[in-house]
Amino acid sequence: MLDFLSAFQSTVIGTVDADGFPFSSYAPFIRDDHRYYVFISDIARHAANLRREGRASLFFIEDECNAGNLFARKRVSLQCETRIVPRGTARFDAVMSRFKETFNPELISGLMQMQDFNLYEFTPVAGEAVFGFGEAYTLGGEHMETLLPRRGGGHKKG
Repeated sequence: MLDFLSAFQSTVIGTVDADGFPFSSYAPFIRDDHRYYVFISDIARHAANLRREGRASLFFIEDECNAGNLFARKRVSLQCETRIVPRGTARFDAVMSRFKETFNPELISGLMQMQDFNLYEFTPVAGEAVFGFGEAYTLGGEHMETLLPRRGGGHKKG
């Protein structure tokens, strides 16, 4: 699973708005110490949803152009607890240093000057992965990085 995720630089973020409607967006991310981080503006709708709910999903899906079968695209979905990492903390500085290493350092430095941008930490608490037909897993283990066979019935032909 981690090999699959290593190919991604952005993730789809699933949140719920104040009226209970699902909202999907995306952001570049950094993975560090078994957690995922995005640096986004308070202007973004998903930022307000993250601040209010403290929970979200991260979704990673194989590009359609690379998929052997559109009905069985490889994908990982992580359900996460979220929090803002305060500016001026060692964690904030360490993760933002990784953002600068991974993405355009001048751009990240410029975004860091904007006080409406916050660093959000996503800690996986559940998840699932699908790597093809008959290859569906529940995620488990201490950091939700272990593939466990999915329980329950399989596909049935009628």
